[in-house]
Amino acid sequence: MELIRVVINGALGRMGQEITRAIVRESGLKAVGAVENEVSQQYLPLADTVDLVPFSSDLGSLLKKCHADVVVDFTNAEASMTAARIAIKQGVNMVIGTTGLSDENLEEIERLCRVNGVGAVVAPNFSLGATLLIHLSKLAAGFFDHVEIIEMHHDQKADVPSGTAVATAQAMLQARGKSFVHPEDIEEMRSSARGGQLDGVAIHSLRLPGVMSGQEVILSGPGETLTLSHNAISRVCYLPGIILAIKTVTKRKGLSRGLDGLLEL
Repeated sequence: MELIRVVINGALGRMGQEITRAIVRESGLKAVGAVENEVSQQYLPLADTVDLVPFSSDLGSLLKKCHADVVVDFTNAEASMTAARIAIKQGVNMVIGTTGLSDENLEEIERLCRVNGVGAVVAPNFSLGATLLIHLSKLAAGFFDHVEIIEMHHDQKADVPSGTAVATAQAMLQARGKSFVHPEDIEEMRSSARGGQLDGVAIHSLRLPGVMSGQEVILSGPGETLTLSHNAISRVCYLPGIILAIKTVTKRKGLSRGLDGLLEL
């Protein structure tokens, strides 16, 4: 089996380091390069090995040197778009786990993939549990008129609400085909006490030290509630989904949004 050659953009970040370790351990994958904004050495040692990979702040030049098949990017929206424009134009597939990408960003990625004949997987959350939570929420959406989402993350997360919460709300609305019911005649003693709202879906964001990430979807009808919950305990929960995306994206053309299509849900 031919190895899939992978470059990690943002290799020294918390997720970048976890992804690099996972790629080193995974048969069929090979880390061939690493990128950071600032580098002070030409090569980066790979964890738990004696191997070194080229290390650069110039993604375009690095891709030409190492002949990558896939770039994995868990940075930020601006950096991810810069990387996508460079990599996809060179015929390199992308796996992106950055949140905060706009609809216009996703449309641009899809257009770049189509023009250059490559694939990209963009997901707000690569956890299998979070993906299943969204899927189950879609199934339940047609049976309840009221829903609220509580999403929890560590206090260093920059964006509010999380991309996963927004994706969950959008998926439920699409499955339902109409807005949820959101009471409008409640007097708020504090501004935004009811959370943000997306077509009747109230989204509450918690940012706390000691928390990694989690989400509850609470649906309600006459005399009952249904709560769907997922908690990520460690960043390793994202790795099976990331590895699946790396192995799958080379076989796809165009943009795949989320993991549900890869999991055939």
